[in-house]
Amino acid sequence: MLNNLRLGAKFNLLLITAFLISIVISGIALSAIVNRNAEEQVVSKALILIQTMNSVRNYTSTQVNPQLAARLETESEFLPQTVPGYSAREVFENLRTNRDYADFFYKEATLNPTNLRDKADSFESDLIQSFRNNLSTKELTGFRSFPGGDLFYIARPITIGKESCLRCHSTPEAAPKSMIASYGRDNGFGWKLNEVVGAQIISVPSQEIINNSRQSLILVMLVVCSIFAITILIINLLLKQAVIKPLKSMAQVAHDVSTGKMDSEFQQTSHDEIGVLANAFNRMKLSLVMAMEMLNKPQ
Repeated sequence: MLNNLRLGAKFNLLLITAFLISIVISGIALSAIVNRNAEEQVVSKALILIQTMNSVRNYTSTQVNPQLAARLETESEFLPQTVPGYSAREVFENLRTNRDYADFFYKEATLNPTNLRDKADSFESDLIQSFRNNLSTKELTGFRSFPGGDLFYIARPITIGKESCLRCHSTPEAAPKSMIASYGRDNGFGWKLNEVVGAQIISVPSQEIINNSRQSLILVMLVVCSIFAITILIINLLLKQAVIKPLKSMAQVAHDVSTGKMDSEFQQTSHDEIGVLANAFNRMKLSLVMAMEMLNKPQ
């Protein structure tokens, strides 16, 4: 089939084949790069959120709690606003009203929490145990399955770094009476200084990452395809001007010479391969003219 095609069609077919192969290879490579980039963007946003929650925790611990600590001993109802983890959770839930963060979820998963809403599930318990087993690990990321779809998570350990934290979590006797009245004596005790007791976990549906990467990939592939299309167009124009047109001219001159029009000349306008071919045809025509003259001489 290729032998029956014109030179321009053959060249275009080769270009399109090379184009399609390049698009497939580029698509695979770009997909991996874009997916990684989308994941890094989500991780970056999650890290900012964790740092923000840590700031809220620190503010609650150093400024709110001292102001309300005395009331915890006298009031019958515990004030959860004095707990850093509670403040961070409430601030994050308020943040989720912003559309940009509506799909993010925050939890301070704890093995033995005072408030059972912070109780770690089996997956979260494994993360916490990983932090306990390797204290040098400061961050874990990955995907976990949920009935509603996979979640991408980033987790950091919660370590008891201050003696003040043990006031509420060492023994029931040392804890504020209002806390005991609200949550009982069974949960949230026995913590130790420098012990990993939980993990800060921010999750986002993996579909968010997929959508981001898909949009970026489509945009990049459109740009790549446009560049390839323009490149093919330019190559075709150059090919027509530098190759096809001179060859057609030589073919016409060759046809004229074959019909006896010896005054036709092969135009040598360049010194490339086509110019060399034109020069060779001119020499061949000259040899043909000389041979015909010799034949036409009377014997």
